[in-house]
Parts: sequence; structure tokens; C-alpha cells
Amino acid sequence: MNVLLAEVAQATQRLADAGVPSPRFDAEELAAFVHGVKRGELHGVPDADFDARYWEAVARREAREPLQHITGRAFFRYLELQVGPGVFVPRPETESVVGWAIDAVRAMDVVEPLIVDLCTGSGAIALALAQEVPRSTVHAVELDEGALRWARKNVEGSRVVLHHADALTALPELDGQADLVISNPPYIPLTEWEYVAPEARDHDPQLALFSGEDGLDVIRGLERTAHRLLRPGGVVVIEHADTQGGQVPWIFTEERGWADAADHPDLNNRPRFATARKAMP
Repeated sequence: MNVLLAEVAQATQRLADAGVPSPRFDAEELAAFVHGVKRGELHGVPDADFDARYWEAVARREAREPLQHITGRAFFRYLELQVGPGVFVPRPETESVVGWAIDAVRAMDVVEPLIVDLCTGSGAIALALAQEVPRSTVHAVELDEGALRWARKNVEGSRVVLHHADALTALPELDGQADLVISNPPYIPLTEWEYVAPEARDHDPQLALFSGEDGLDVIRGLERTAHRLLRPGGVVVIEHADTQGGQVPWIFTEERGWADAADHPDLNNRPRFATARKAMP
């Protein structure tokens, strides 16, 4: 075994002992980042090229600093995004939310769909939709200035139009025109603070995590925003916590102008996002 692979094995054990959820992946990803290679190429790094800065990176991850803050990059669907302190790191479970949304837009048979991503954070959702729905116009809204700095870097050169605004009042000029409104909003109840993983609790912006006593305050506000922005027949897609399955569709009621409200599972078969269609007049 070459030196680097031996060090990765040691690092894996250290990260596992520290409670890191995916110790081998993280040890390999850090090794690949420090040595400027892909994870599948670690075995080819000559022993003489081993870089001791690897152990600095491992120590930071051991202290539960997010992997993506150390490497400065996050992977989301077909994208590589720049991330770091001040912005919510996109999570794998959100990829299935976006996948559902892409299928929904394609099924609409609209030539140039208008899409709005509220609480965009790094811009991950908006960029994925712009990339995978080629003739779409995508507007992304973010209130937090720290997150906005990262979003600006990521959307540069793309078709995404970024807005510094409050998701609850944003884009009145698009009222009644959007085909899809999508959001991964803050949804953690304040009462759950102590149970949140340290990577999120200590490093993600609080504005991106917590939303009132039951975690649904922002989603209740977004329900009104989505109804305002969507055309009749347009669709809203909202991510939520797996523990909120069943609660969120009840916010999108027929009395408030919605149809077909439903919950959907993520890849682990946990309820992860709700969808609804704006009712026809």
C-alpha cells in the first residue's frame, strides 16, 4: 500500500472516532483535494509527493468543520459549486427534490418555462434547473448577504437571474407568471437546536436553518408567495424535514387556492418535500 492510502486509512479511523457520518468518503475527498487528484486516482500519488497538509485538513474535519468548507466546493447533481462560511451547503437529499421539479416542468410542455427559486443560498437549485431545463428563465432570490456573495460567484456566466430580496415579498413584477416555484427554506424547529449535527448547527447560517417553534413559519409565508407568483396550473415544490411529513401539504389547502397537495419521499424513503398545483380559477 502506498503512503497516501495508508494515511487515508488512518484518517478514516480518526474521523469515524470523531463521529463524522461518512469517514471514508471524507478522508478520500480531503486527500484528493490536497493532492490535486480525483478520488479514484489516490493510489497513483507517489510516496514522495505525500503532502503533510493532509493532516491539517483531517484535523479540521475531525473538529466537525464541514468537508465542503475545507475544500471550498460542493457537488450537486451535475454541478460543482463554490461554498464556504456564510452559505448553506447543499445536501444530497435536495437532488431528488430538484429531479421531481425538472420532470414536472418537462411534463408541462411549456416552450420557455419561468422558474423561481426562493431562499436560493448557494444557487444550487436554480443552477441545476437552468442547466437541465435548457430553455427556462430562472430567477433566484436570497435575503442573506453572506449567502448572496457565494450565489453571485456560482451564477456568474449562467442564465440565472439573482435577486437580493425577501422571499416573502420578492418579484411582484412576476405575479401570476411563474410555471414553477421551488424552495429549500429553513425548516428546523427552534426546539430541535441541540439535535442538529454540529456541521450545520455551528457552520451553516442560522437564517438558513431555523424557522419558529414548529419549523414551518417560513413555509407558511412561502405558500402565499408561491400562490402570488404562479400562473393557474403552475406548481410549487417545497423541501421540508422528514419529521414534517404530512404537515406541509396541509398548508396548501383547497381553501387557499391549491389542488393536488402531496408529500414525496427522498432516496431513503423518508418524506422530504411537498408539492401542490395552483388551482384553476
